[in-house]
Amino acid sequence: MLIQKAVRYRLETTPEQENLLARAVGCVRFVWNRALSVQKSYLDHQCGTLNYAGLCDLLTTWRNTEAFGFLAESPSMPQQQTLKNMTRALKDAFDNTSVKKFPKFKKKFVHDSMRYPEPDHIRFDLKPADQDGRHVLPKIFLPKIGWVKFRKSCIIGGEIRNVTVSRAGGHWYVAIQTEKTVADPVRQATTAVGGDRNVADNVLTLSDGTMFLPVTAYRDLQKRLAREQRKLAHKVKFSANWKKQKAKIARLHQRIAATRKTILHQISTIISKNHAVVVLEDLKVQNMTASAKGTVEQPGRNVRQKSGLNKSILDQGWGMLKQMLGYKLQWAGGTLLLVDPAYTSQACASCGAVDAGNRKAAVFRCLHCGHEAHADVNAAQNILARGLAPCEGLQSTAGHAGVACFAA
Repeated sequence: MLIQKAVRYRLETTPEQENLLARAVGCVRFVWNRALSVQKSYLDHQCGTLNYAGLCDLLTTWRNTEAFGFLAESPSMPQQQTLKNMTRALKDAFDNTSVKKFPKFKKKFVHDSMRYPEPDHIRFDLKPADQDGRHVLPKIFLPKIGWVKFRKSCIIGGEIRNVTVSRAGGHWYVAIQTEKTVADPVRQATTAVGGDRNVADNVLTLSDGTMFLPVTAYRDLQKRLAREQRKLAHKVKFSANWKKQKAKIARLHQRIAATRKTILHQISTIISKNHAVVVLEDLKVQNMTASAKGTVEQPGRNVRQKSGLNKSILDQGWGMLKQMLGYKLQWAGGTLLLVDPAYTSQACASCGAVDAGNRKAAVFRCLHCGHEAHADVNAAQNILARGLAPCEGLQSTAGHAGVACFAA
């Protein structure tokens, strides 16, 4: 099995290196914006779009001109990579089967990053100690940047495919994507389980009764974040104090994101180690969290309540949890299944009767057969039944049966 994995380390940069990195990502952003402007001009004149080779010719011209000569002072590979991304983005935008929209211009300090696509240009110095026996940080060599120290929190492992440098919360990070081939995993667990994602009492409830507490990373720091944003509103825009306050807010957002990711990693690891098959609802999170404001002609209803629900859904990280479960189960030899979410909370797991009156509180009470259970557990059991329906003889953990028909 081929495993692609990325490890992310924090860089320990000097002020000079920070300046070089900031200029490099600025050049990448400039190339993207100028190339997008050229493509839009071609489209406006009904001349189609330039392919990757045509964009590279333009980049060479820009780097050799006096007006844009600053591009030559930064590495060329990330600039060429952003042109590849531009070509792919335009292709996806005009693909009728794709849901991706037309690419937008990039803003400064928003998702600043650059990618080195050729691993041969990247070198490492992983000496654990200097000549006097003192511990020293390992270094990574980035073209046009030099040797930069980084915190090696885990082994790299595997063949390096590319390296991405990004800025977040006032710090620089390097993400190293690796690839390695391993033997097909032997699945240790032999149980199947369904999961119901929620926002109130639990982030995920399993069909065997296991419940995971909700993620409250944003809620816990919401008041502090609002207080810091009020301070920002009273400062002169782009002043020194405004920039300091902006950096403080960015660090808070990074702390929230890191806390959420850590909790979801713990949950997904526990589930993937103990179950061979996991069934979830195929939820369209983007549609579920769309704004309810509406328009001036047709204003929305219950906007405040819908806004609070959207905030809770996004705080739980439903999409991230599904993604983590997908690749962790694959690495462990398991399977993730997605089913239609319609009426899973209203159907009775015992008799199958669907009635909106069955679930009016946290306890599910079937109006037809009298079955009672925790509402989320009942929904998770319905999800599991739908996932296992195409496979005869495969039962849930409650039936103590194996998952033979899902074997690799």
